[in-house]
Amino acid sequence: MKECEIYSKIRTPCGCKIVARLDGRGFHRLTKELDFKRPYDPFFANCMVETSINLMKEFSPIFIYTFSDEINILFEKLPFNGRIEKLNSILASFTGTSFILCLLKKFKRDNIRKPISFDSRIIPIGDHLLIEYFRARQDEAWRNCLNSYAYWTLRETMDKRTVTEKLKGLKSSAIHELLFERGVNLAKVPTWHRRGIGVYKRTVTIKGYDPRYKKEVKSERKKIIVDKKLPLFNEDFFKTIEGIK
Repeated sequence: MKECEIYSKIRTPCGCKIVARLDGRGFHRLTKELDFKRPYDPFFANCMVETSINLMKEFSPIFIYTFSDEINILFEKLPFNGRIEKLNSILASFTGTSFILCLLKKFKRDNIRKPISFDSRIIPIGDHLLIEYFRARQDEAWRNCLNSYAYWTLRETMDKRTVTEKLKGLKSSAIHELLFERGVNLAKVPTWHRRGIGVYKRTVTIKGYDPRYKKEVKSERKKIIVDKKLPLFNEDFFKTIEGIK
């Protein structure tokens, strides 16, 4: 029956980098059921970071960018020989399981009423489009920040329908003004709310002691960095990420 597995040999194209983008499925319901803080919950964000770290350790990508319930994973060397079926299925299942394990540190099993899952898509990216892709995702993080703060600030005094009608069609400048009038200055909210969080490796020098020669020695190690103060993505930033050529 192997001949029926018609998608099993489809692989990613050669000669380009690959991004795997994972999105939480049904997370609006999940955040409501678990009563997460709005618009941003530190524990939820930390679970997304912990999941990203686990992905970094397991699959050795170059760079991971996460915001809200989205994770973008940049690969230079692909696992599973680039087989798309394998990449999508294993990345999605690994991400979902990792996220659940983090949730269980705070919540009892009975609090999580339905299975948690992520969908996964594979995106081939030419080098000339790499920065543009991550800028687009960071722009989406900013829109998410703007709209989330607006919605939940208004919900303090208005019902859901009224808030939806009030925000309908408003430009970002008008939303800024609306928030400022209510004491919310988006320039002063945590950077990761506005720009997302980066996870990547950096070479660091470690000092140690060699008992054989009875002297201090230095060695280099790869350290996983969690960057909650990302700049706006540009060429200079990506030049600092090890592994991007």
